[in-house]
Amino acid sequence: MPAGFPEFRLGSVLAISFTGTLSERHGEPVERIPTPQRLVDWLAVYGLAVDSCTPAQLELAKELREAIHAAATAAAIHEALPAAAVAVINDCSVRGRAAAVLTPEGERRWRLSSPSAVEDALGVIADDAISIIAGERDGRLALCASPTCQAAFFDTSQSRTRKWCDMNTCGNRQKKARFNAKRTAS
Repeated sequence: MPAGFPEFRLGSVLAISFTGTLSERHGEPVERIPTPQRLVDWLAVYGLAVDSCTPAQLELAKELREAIHAAATAAAIHEALPAAAVAVINDCSVRGRAAAVLTPEGERRWRLSSPSAVEDALGVIADDAISIIAGERDGRLALCASPTCQAAFFDTSQSRTRKWCDMNTCGNRQKKARFNAKRTAS
């Protein structure tokens, strides 16, 4: 990855990982896809390779990301889904023309309609968000307990009581803060 850009925070849930391209939303926000090429890089990591991305496509991607974040947050706290967010997610879902294909190794992959079809890739992400927000998958939406993060995440732990979007970042940071506070108080 080029120097100067923050590393991607990768996860196993496509739509939720996509919302993680903007983190620390309630602190000092960290934008992980500030340029069209960074979106191309992120999509490639998730098997949605495109040759290029225009500034307009990057803006559409960011609009989808924020719509997913808003809808997932509302679902996690059992509030009504924001109509504008639902409209963006649905629009991206129907605009995409990607097809699921089976590899010879028995894995599911996505075939985009053309190598420059960012909209197809966004349609796959929107479809993933719909399946999560609609409750079609085994798990639950929750919000990160970090006061600076509060990202929506998909909890598939056995007890469904996870507190952090990522134990290696937010969870570790909060545990260190508690440890240091106890040590300072002693």
